[in-house]
Amino acid sequence: MRVAIQSDSFDFAFEAEAFARDLDGAGAVVTFTGIVRDVSGGLEAMEIEHYPGMTQSALTAIAEEAMERWSLADALVIHRHGRLAAGEQIMMVATAAPHRGDAFEAAQFLMDYLKSRAPFWKKEITRDGAEWVAAREDDEAALNRWK
Repeated sequence: MRVAIQSDSFDFAFEAEAFARDLDGAGAVVTFTGIVRDVSGGLEAMEIEHYPGMTQSALTAIAEEAMERWSLADALVIHRHGRLAAGEQIMMVATAAPHRGDAFEAAQFLMDYLKSRAPFWKKEITRDGAEWVAAREDDEAALNRWK
């Protein structure tokens, strides 16, 4: 299991290939990559802030929960911070499990957590100004289904 919090971009193909190499007992690998999406006001940038120790600990704990809950062979979480432009990769999740259902569910669980509970603070900067991104009800609802 690997959790990386970084400012640098990542090579999706390299990360996916490295993750899928030498998996013991896995019959399925699921990957997801989140992209900074433009907003109607014309996104100039998204700034992502975090507290390094707290963020690493929180993401490691949720990845460990996914590993146990779905009996994963492996898990990967990469999340970026700093200033990102529209279209840039913001995060990646990969899960490996003996069966595809567990790999898909674990990946979705991790993505739902990252979207609504991971300790990152996001500010959207447009030509009209800057605004902190508020939690969305549908993101919370998605996370609540895993309780």
